[in-house]
Amino acid sequence: MVSESAPTTGTLPFRDPALPLRKRIDDLIGRLTTDERLAMLHQYSPAVPRLGMAEFRTGTEALHGVAWLGPATVFPQAVGLGATWDEELVRRVAEATSVELRAFHYHRPTAIGTGTNSLQAWAPVLNLLRDPRWGRNEEGYSEDPLHTARLGEAFCRGLTGDHHRFLRAAPVLKHFLAYNNEDDRCVTSSGLRPRVLQEYDLAAFRPVVASGAATGAMAGYNLVNGRPCHVSPLIETELRRWAEATGHELFVVSDAEAPSNLVDPEHYFDDHAESHAAALKAGIDSFTDHGQDSATPVGRLRAALERGLIDQSDVDRAVRRQLEVRFRLGEFDPGLDPYAGIGPEVINCTEHRALAKRAAIESTVLLRNNGLLPLSRDRRVAVIGPLADVLCEDWYSGTLPYQVTIAGGLEAALGDVVVSEGVDRIALHSRTSGELLGKTAFDVVDWGGGVLTLRSVENKRYLSLKRDDGSLVAEQELIKSWDVTETFRLIPADDSFLLQNVLTGLYAVVDPVDGRVSVTAENAEDAERWHRELLHDGTAEAVELARSADVAVVVLGNHPLIHGRETEDRAGIALAESQDALLRAVAAARPETALVVMSSYPYALDWADEHLPAVVWTSHGGQETGTALACVLLGDADPAGRLPQTWYRGDDELPHPLDYDVIKAGWTYQYHRAAPLYPFGHGLSYTDFSYGELLLSSNTATVNSAVDVSVTVTNTGSRPGSEVVQVYVRALAARYEAPRLRLADFRKVWLEPGESRTLEFRLATDQLAHWDVGTGAFTVDPGDYEVLVARSAENVVLTAPLAVVGPAPAPRTGVDRRVLAVDFDDYEGVTLVDATRTTGDAVTPTGGDAATLWFRSVDLSGAVRVEADLAREGGDSDARVEFWTGEELLAEIEVPVTGDRYTWATASADLAAEVAGVHDLRVVLCGGFRLSAFRFSSAG
Repeated sequence: MVSESAPTTGTLPFRDPALPLRKRIDDLIGRLTTDERLAMLHQYSPAVPRLGMAEFRTGTEALHGVAWLGPATVFPQAVGLGATWDEELVRRVAEATSVELRAFHYHRPTAIGTGTNSLQAWAPVLNLLRDPRWGRNEEGYSEDPLHTARLGEAFCRGLTGDHHRFLRAAPVLKHFLAYNNEDDRCVTSSGLRPRVLQEYDLAAFRPVVASGAATGAMAGYNLVNGRPCHVSPLIETELRRWAEATGHELFVVSDAEAPSNLVDPEHYFDDHAESHAAALKAGIDSFTDHGQDSATPVGRLRAALERGLIDQSDVDRAVRRQLEVRFRLGEFDPGLDPYAGIGPEVINCTEHRALAKRAAIESTVLLRNNGLLPLSRDRRVAVIGPLADVLCEDWYSGTLPYQVTIAGGLEAALGDVVVSEGVDRIALHSRTSGELLGKTAFDVVDWGGGVLTLRSVENKRYLSLKRDDGSLVAEQELIKSWDVTETFRLIPADDSFLLQNVLTGLYAVVDPVDGRVSVTAENAEDAERWHRELLHDGTAEAVELARSADVAVVVLGNHPLIHGRETEDRAGIALAESQDALLRAVAAARPETALVVMSSYPYALDWADEHLPAVVWTSHGGQETGTALACVLLGDADPAGRLPQTWYRGDDELPHPLDYDVIKAGWTYQYHRAAPLYPFGHGLSYTDFSYGELLLSSNTATVNSAVDVSVTVTNTGSRPGSEVVQVYVRALAARYEAPRLRLADFRKVWLEPGESRTLEFRLATDQLAHWDVGTGAFTVDPGDYEVLVARSAENVVLTAPLAVVGPAPAPRTGVDRRVLAVDFDDYEGVTLVDATRTTGDAVTPTGGDAATLWFRSVDLSGAVRVEADLAREGGDSDARVEFWTGEELLAEIEVPVTGDRYTWATASADLAAEVAGVHDLRVVLCGGFRLSAFRFSSAG
């Protein structure tokens, strides 16, 4: 170990750019003391002045533009970028983001701490949009793993740049793994059986990592199969294994405070030294914990080292991964920096503004059009709704450098529009003092579920709770904080109302002496009574404007920090009641009404689809949202977006949010049986397209081969436009529960009127594979398949048969072979859990009652005995596991008490008679215990 006082004069080997990277890293690590290496495991890695090493901080948010560092170009939300279906455009957005990030790195001070702004970009998010109620739906690209992976890889390549040696920015993939719920996210477990794990959740990450485009990953807050993601063996066995061929290791970071969560609230480990050691050994290289206070997490890791829970090689391995990223970012070769010429003028430059506009246009989806759109420029337009003349920032968006609202965009294009938010203006009078709350009237926006914001008429700022003293002040220009203090409820109480703050749950009271208003009452009995005076009827105003106009454009949707955000899932998918009522009132007065939904997630728009001539969706599209929507609504641009996730009907009973089994629960277009309102991939154009013959180079294929697919697309309309050609595949008469169809490829094309283009796709038979639980590998079964060309998952225009030839799959080997309990074909009443804290999965009856596992087509020939690996903490009732074929009970094993869920014992039983042939095996679990595996043995 080197002494801190060792001389460092002259050129040290790690400073020599001619040396191989690994030698440079070896040299630098060898010069660092143990304490210096330990300090590098925290998010805020300190400087080492004696070696000329600067401070290093992991992570700058860069999901759709540089965030949290001040004004920067703001592009559409990630879900909006997903709607573009345009890899090159997504790459360009990321490129612009990374160029601006370099400018912030060189020329702007950090928002927190000292040093420079990090060039490690915490983006993109590859979590799949399984459930549209997910609070962070806006952060993902798609419900489909292939679509997500393609756009995720494009975003990574845009961030890294194409220099042969130096990265422009270092992308980190979020959040590994199966993270798709916010409510109780730190203690909920995502149950992933092997097929769902391999075919769905891992499938979004695997191609991006294997491509070499990503430099790191972030572990998720949640648990998977009962084990926290921050100690998941999948970090090493999957993520890092995929990266091996790239020649670079992934640098894996924790999510904020997640290492501490391992002890509290998860109670997975007894103390923090043990938990931090487990996370480090599992593959976490950097601990984002305790903010800038590195002493606490580093102290825990030092204690782990002293207790022998980790050794120096564990520390060095993580430090090495950090240093590799820093070397690749050019930190140690400033004289060779190819990006040094980037100046501050690139931030929100003209080129990036134009790109923001294009991205917003390309992400706009025309859901329905009965001839109303595009609007004629000689028609008088009324723009109505709470989102008509405002743009919102989400938690991970940058600071908008300017705003073009939808009303503003239409006014700029048309010169004269009339605008109404359609919200009520009220005054709240204290019954105690008679005074007006805040000495102002308020415009009230109802966001649904009784949640309101109150904006002062006097200064146009939001009423906000000051948590230090409970006072109320109308001073917030923008709702954007982790703890949103600007939302309230007005709760009826006899002939008056109570004012309750949503965040704290406390009620407003009035001091009878000085009249001061504070939000401090814990119960309704002590709350002030307020008289609500309606000063202006927003709906009536909107209806009157709609009547006076030729067309009404109603802009509805969500605020990204209210109902559905990080830490909070949505309860449902309906529009806010007040928004729905406003829409119906306006449409009754002006049938020529177009609904524009600006939202972070899908809504159930059944009524609008049935009664309105036009419906459009955009995400919160950034600074150029209004310009882009005006271009689309007026026909200056074709609506080029297509939905990246299913929009379900209002009466469609969605599965439970914590049911992550997309196959059995019926999530996404792949497995959902009920017809959606708007399917995955849906989106209309202002022109028409026809498809020529679908041709395959061969209608038969063998395993590990490929066929060429071609189709001709023609613009048969009178306007230029974009079409997204979607290629799906499906298995016919599969032996497993196959997807209804699955996206295999896609291409976005722009065609002039009358123009035709023949598109060619390479379809590898690997894309027909499923995860075979019998062999523990991806398998392409011989048999009949279909190749489908479609405009959406529900609008198939062409099909072609494809037969895969090869030997029939053999039955599952069931004798003298350990069968993992999680490798079932079907199940009932089962919860997936961890076998140990470090590795392995097991099953347990949900609620400790009974559960059933089915294993199809198992060859049990010669079986005479069965043994099972079991863990049982205790319990008074009997517990047993039964093995059945049809109606025949083969054996029954009594489950012994092992004393702990991680203490395993093997119990066995003889079969009544030797088994012959292939059977469907049914395993029944009765009582509260865990089963990890079983094994039938033969007489030999």
